[in-house]
Amino acid sequence: MGKRFLFYVVFFSVLIVTFVYFVYKDEDMTKSLLPVLNDNVENFTFTNQDGKKITENDVEGKVYVTEYFFTTCKGICPKMNANMRRVFDKFKDEPNFLILSHTCMPETDSVPLLKAYEAKMINGTLNKSDDGSYNIYYDSAKNNQQSIVNPNWNFVTGDKATLYKMARQSYLIDNNKPDSTQNIADQFIHTQFFALVDKQRRVRGIYDGLLEEDMQKLFKDINGLLKEKVTTKHFMNGFSSNPN
Repeated sequence: MGKRFLFYVVFFSVLIVTFVYFVYKDEDMTKSLLPVLNDNVENFTFTNQDGKKITENDVEGKVYVTEYFFTTCKGICPKMNANMRRVFDKFKDEPNFLILSHTCMPETDSVPLLKAYEAKMINGTLNKSDDGSYNIYYDSAKNNQQSIVNPNWNFVTGDKATLYKMARQSYLIDNNKPDSTQNIADQFIHTQFFALVDKQRRVRGIYDGLLEEDMQKLFKDINGLLKEKVTTKHFMNGFSSNPN
């Protein structure tokens, strides 16, 4: 009786362990606790500073940060992009990370202007001010002679209506609802917010690109999402890797 009882204990223990293994073998045990703010980032086609088409295929399986700016901005954009340069410096050697900086003025920000802006952002000197904010100093006479080493920061332009729709409906970084009668040519997005998107093209965080507290959280959250595995389907229905 004792041997038979022991046999059943061992048998069912092995069965349970095997069951749990197959159920959870694809489960991402390193998944971030960040909520999913939007799991429906739309497909897109834009053009970057090198004249290359950038689509959803370029971000597939990668973590990326996105923002909106314009090259002639003298207000919030220089401070925002000095902070984005910090993001670039921290993660430029990470193959599964990139940055998408969208122009909010495609009518003026041509590919050559975006290329010149890239040189300023990449080759300029990043300085920290006494108040804790950052700025980029660019000496055109000196820095124009430098080659640009940029593995993962795309400055993109495209159709204005598509750019604005992405900001509002996909990335959730523009809360201003335009007048439905207002022509797209008269609309203007000017926001300091960054959106963080995971490897499955889900928005996982919104950050104020002017606040140091938010920047520190962004650095941490990028690292967390880089550790996440891309979800694969389990052999049983009813199991999900959604971090919520």
